[in-house]
Amino acid sequence: MAVLVPAFTSRHAPPTEGALVDIKTASALHRLRLISLPEALSFPALLIFGSLLMRVSDIDFLMPPLGALHGLLFTIYVVFLLDVWVKAKWPLKRVALFFLLAVVPFGGLYGEKLLKKYEADGVIAARARAEGTVNA
Repeated sequence: MAVLVPAFTSRHAPPTEGALVDIKTASALHRLRLISLPEALSFPALLIFGSLLMRVSDIDFLMPPLGALHGLLFTIYVVFLLDVWVKAKWPLKRVALFFLLAVVPFGGLYGEKLLKKYEADGVIAARARAEGTVNA
């Protein structure tokens, strides 16, 4: 038996408002949220500490490890985003928005905020349904 939780129930909800998703989809959203913050911070760190310091000083040893770290985090983010796209059946427009937010410096912070809200709304509604306080 699959455990079902509401997809999104905020006022900024996607077109699938009120739809139920299984625990695998909720886990995919949670994984994407967990990787979004480190990925969002790795790009500005690469730009500031890697590129900028390399150009204005003799400090060039930070670029390779920061570049590798950011590349790894970005790749994981894209894989998790594609996983959410398939499992949550997000429209292409939303997936493109989250991809664009990952490419723009500090844009991932806004994406993480949206994901956090989606996840919190799902958890609150699932608890209310389990306690029988809401007939959702």
